[in-house]
Amino acid sequence: MKMKRLTAMEIVDGIKSGAISCEELISGIYERIERSELNCYITLNKEEALRKAREVDNNRDKDEEEYMHKKLLGVPIAIKDSISTKNIQTTCASKILEGYIPPYDATVIEALKREGAIIIGKTNMDEFCMGSSTETSYYGPTLNPHDRSRVPGGSSGGSAAAIAAGEAVLALGSDTGGSIRCPASFCGIVGLKPTYGLVSRYGLIAYANSLEQIGPMASNVRDAALLLEVISAKDERDSTQVKLSNNRATNYQYRYVEEGVKGLRIGVPREFIEGVSPEVESAVWNAIHRFEELGASYEEMSMKYLKYALAAYYIIAMSEASSNLARFDGLRYGLRHAQDADWHTTFSRIRGEGFGEEVKRRIILGTYALSVGYYGRYYLKALKVRTLIRREFDTALKRYDILALPTMPFVAFKLGERIKDPLSLYLADVNTVPMNLAGVPSISIPCAFYNGLPVGLQLVGEQFGEEKIINAAIAYEESSKP
Repeated sequence: MKMKRLTAMEIVDGIKSGAISCEELISGIYERIERSELNCYITLNKEEALRKAREVDNNRDKDEEEYMHKKLLGVPIAIKDSISTKNIQTTCASKILEGYIPPYDATVIEALKREGAIIIGKTNMDEFCMGSSTETSYYGPTLNPHDRSRVPGGSSGGSAAAIAAGEAVLALGSDTGGSIRCPASFCGIVGLKPTYGLVSRYGLIAYANSLEQIGPMASNVRDAALLLEVISAKDERDSTQVKLSNNRATNYQYRYVEEGVKGLRIGVPREFIEGVSPEVESAVWNAIHRFEELGASYEEMSMKYLKYALAAYYIIAMSEASSNLARFDGLRYGLRHAQDADWHTTFSRIRGEGFGEEVKRRIILGTYALSVGYYGRYYLKALKVRTLIRREFDTALKRYDILALPTMPFVAFKLGERIKDPLSLYLADVNTVPMNLAGVPSISIPCAFYNGLPVGLQLVGEQFGEEKIINAAIAYEESSKP
């Protein structure tokens, strides 16, 4: 059995039984990375990862609960470079953070380590998560494993490409407006954006606080569900994490699976279908009809406020970015030069050199939207639109169990095709940003290929309704196996 085709659960079972050498598995991953031209990683953690792998093998015969019952024992995982990792460089793919080594782990990293996962390295991304193609990275673009002339999507493009290419088994991404689901769709893997407040954001370097969530990426739905179980650990340090009282945030890979999708009510919003490429539309309708064959029913419906979602999202996201990125001044960490005569000159020069063009563009636009005289006209109005969109999702998800729609309006585009036209890149997010505004969970799963390029199907659920979309995704995935 080829290592790159093993699922996380197969690896855990194999390591515990002695059928798999963890050191050989990790060494094989690094050999593949070293041969690769995809540029999935910014920083590798090879020495520490191999040390951990040898430790796993040496302790194989232990049957202690704190060791042999670990859910991710020996599983190689890639971490998006916007998530803090103790003693491993964390740059957000930006020159301004080059050389920054955090003194602490994010909550999700602590959870991974508790369950025995082995961190392979930090993956490439759009700078500070700002982009949909992983082309704005200071460290160069990541290439799509299915076609190296095309983008892998963004901003978590390195994580998605690493899984698709067998350079990791699991990965973490973050999703502010589609940054997990877009690359999942373009690379043909599974990516899940959790409900806002399910997963701790402590240790995630902020772009837009009210929108972003850390989420799992994997080659199959059950592995993504397993990873979600691990990272949804409770954290008192994150005031935005919702404390669920009914232990709902557990056992995602098993909950409701026995029931399949018989009787499931699926809503298909017309606004998400209109305007997508013909090949994507055809693939998504075929997937919806597959659900129908499995016992679900569907109905076309309308969500009238979605046409305002993209504009509202970018005003809110850029405004929050303007505030969040003010901390990067080159004086406390990251890029640093000899100080000029005054602080203002130093601050401006370092940010001018350290930030890329897209980041500077969003900071400027966000600062403008928050400025005196424009706050009410732009930012406040965008917040009101957000409320309308959230209510519309609440209404729709009371009538239907889940919503089904295309993840992206087209397949992966060519490198360089859209990067010079920011507006065309922003428009690519039209099918993913509404879920961030509403705070609801959504998962992207592969549903077809067109000219060798994957097409993603997106399933959306009610707040903290991850189990429904995971169950539906598993049913679809298993029905699609040859």
